Amino acid sequence: MRRQADEDAPTPAPVTPDDLDRAVQLALGVLRGAPSDAWDGKAGSLEWDCWETVEHLSDDLFAYAAQLGPRQPPLDDEVPFIWEPRRPGGPSNAIHANRAAGPAGLLQVLEASGALLIAMVRTAPPTTRAYHGFGISDPEGFAAMGIVETLVHTYDLAEGLGLPWAPPADICARALVRLFPDAPHDTDPWPTLLWATGRGELPGHPRVTSWRWYGEPRGA
Repeated sequence: MRRQADEDAPTPAPVTPDDLDRAVQLALGVLRGAPSDAWDGKAGSLEWDCWETVEHLSDDLFAYAAQLGPRQPPLDDEVPFIWEPRRPGGPSNAIHANRAAGPAGLLQVLEASGALLIAMVRTAPPTTRAYHGFGISDPEGFAAMGIVETLVHTYDLAEGLGLPWAPPADICARALVRLFPDAPHDTDPWPTLLWATGRGELPGHPRVTSWRWYGEPRGA
């Protein structure tokens, strides 16, 4: 059950389109350093390979943009694109990259999908509300979701590709405050975000085995 933030919780700072843009560009900068023959390996603890994981992340960003797109966004379900896997056990996506374009093309798909969400968050009125499986949300909430997806899936990818990845603490902190009200606020934001999404240990706290975020608008 979601609890109210305690009196010592940090003052909420808004998640901005610039935060999302920064997260996507930092992820791209790291992923461009991957060996061209490494994309078929597993992405960290995921069941998907690294190529599929980038497609999944691209699909997340695209889908969030799509939810904000209609003038009257749906409040009871997702915009009805067809999401389907390319193989049994693969991610169910509307977005798939042309493998003939190679890793550079794959990352271009990621950048383009991120740009769509960034643009929608910049232009949608803050009063906009749209459906997500974890609760009706607003443009800021979808920006925060896009940031979390980008940061943690880049972590998965960096593990699989053998790349370093440590995103800025300020972006992690704002995403945590916006989406994870039960997360500790006196710990390092990046390890805390990994802990909150079931990807790491946090001293003094039990490991998270089932997680979700809370995308409802502030004050809802």
